[in-house]
Amino acid sequence: MNQDRLCGVLLHVTSLPSLGGVGDFGPAAYEFIDFLVSAKQRLWQVLPLGPTGYGSSPYSGLSAFAGNPVLLSLERLVGDGLLAPALLESVPGPGGPADFGTAWECKMPLIYEAASNFLDRASEIQRAEFLKYCEQNISWLPDYAMFNVLRRRFGYRSWNEWPEEFALRNQQTLSQTMNECSRELAMEQAVQYLFHQQWTALREYANEHDVRILGDVAIFVSYDSADVWTNPEIFELDEQRRMIRVSGVPPDYFSASGQRWGNPLYRWDILRERGFDWWVARMRRALALHDLVRLDHFRGFEAYWSIAAEEDTAMHGHWVKAPGNDLFQRLRELLGDLPFVAEDLGLITPEVEDLRERFAMPGMRILQFGFGERGSHVYLPHNYVPNTVVYTGTHDNNTTLGWWRDTATPIEKANIESYLGPVTGEADVVGAMMRTAARSVANICIFPMQDILCLGSEGRMNTPAAGHGNWTWRYSSNQLRPEIAATLARLMEMTDRDGYVPAKDAIAGLPD
Repeated sequence: MNQDRLCGVLLHVTSLPSLGGVGDFGPAAYEFIDFLVSAKQRLWQVLPLGPTGYGSSPYSGLSAFAGNPVLLSLERLVGDGLLAPALLESVPGPGGPADFGTAWECKMPLIYEAASNFLDRASEIQRAEFLKYCEQNISWLPDYAMFNVLRRRFGYRSWNEWPEEFALRNQQTLSQTMNECSRELAMEQAVQYLFHQQWTALREYANEHDVRILGDVAIFVSYDSADVWTNPEIFELDEQRRMIRVSGVPPDYFSASGQRWGNPLYRWDILRERGFDWWVARMRRALALHDLVRLDHFRGFEAYWSIAAEEDTAMHGHWVKAPGNDLFQRLRELLGDLPFVAEDLGLITPEVEDLRERFAMPGMRILQFGFGERGSHVYLPHNYVPNTVVYTGTHDNNTTLGWWRDTATPIEKANIESYLGPVTGEADVVGAMMRTAARSVANICIFPMQDILCLGSEGRMNTPAAGHGNWTWRYSSNQLRPEIAATLARLMEMTDRDGYVPAKDAIAGLPD
């Protein structure tokens, strides 16, 4: 991992103020990068970019490889000549919380129209680039396209509820469908190509302005996904391809009864025999999309919480060892340096720490966690090492202001004042936490956008284990005020996170 002192902002793409109900890769994304540059922020952390299923959670995707089509910018499709400008007149404006249902209803017909127009109008050069993209992604793209076509045909039911010949991937049936639905399949692949084009252009714009993208990979995948439908042999499924055991975590900071995530678990023995081929392909794809990658639930690569599928809660699971060392060794052999960030929160054992340190991955520290009893002080800066990523909070936390108002205990508040100094107003807490994170020795510092804007609980992105109301927060464009960027820039300068490298003669001229 690069040892520069960096700072960045955690903001998922859907939180941008874009047309069509959710944030996307359009003008607001470029304006956000311009804001990062003016604030001397050098990282943009996003959540997983894959297509989402029920609940619209980016951690519950329909594919570990594909891109979410609702992130496509309609304005850019118009600019590319794939949509008529008049079609945008009925699209919802950029205000209000993210509305995934509206985005799906109003954007997807237009996106498919753009894909169809691309197939019909592409120049020879564009067609050659499209075919090259399809060839480069042949390991997942055709299966994902088929999965999407069949999902639509069968009323968006989970693949295990499809007719048996489709659920179990009868090859004669799939070949016949391929012939019958060739245009639909081509359109699905064209949508993914348009995603590739827009995301690549946005990432290049960021990189040109010295902003790197920190992506996110969820350790598990959804049962209702192209990945499980296509590769059932690498998951814990029975002969009818029903889940045997599922993922989750035991009781922790977020939930007194634990969390039953419900993802199918991997058959690590089979993956090991195959040289971890599926994971190699997955991480190669992640590194093609991002500059750095956060590994969600890193401790699951050392040992994971296994719950019988028939259990309603996570209370009665047990820990099972995982081959993390062999996996990361294989990834390093085939992919080279591993620019990974380990999300090592929760119950972390010495074995988990050893695995992370063996591959030189920075761990995460969350300031909000540090003001309780003495055991929580591991999250405070005086216990950091440089190879660390410090956050004031994450997408799973309340905002710093919301936490102070609604959640922090009297003891935590007293400890904050002992550690950070007297608090004369609520905004002082947010500023003090951000300054403390930036001043720490951690090489990377990340602020959620909600903390930069000093928002309360109304800005919370996700409440783990809550069944609804998540992922909807968006800022408005008038909140990106120049004075906020200027204040952040000054903090970056004073904490040496702005990328400035003094000339050698300037250093030589300093007094002894």
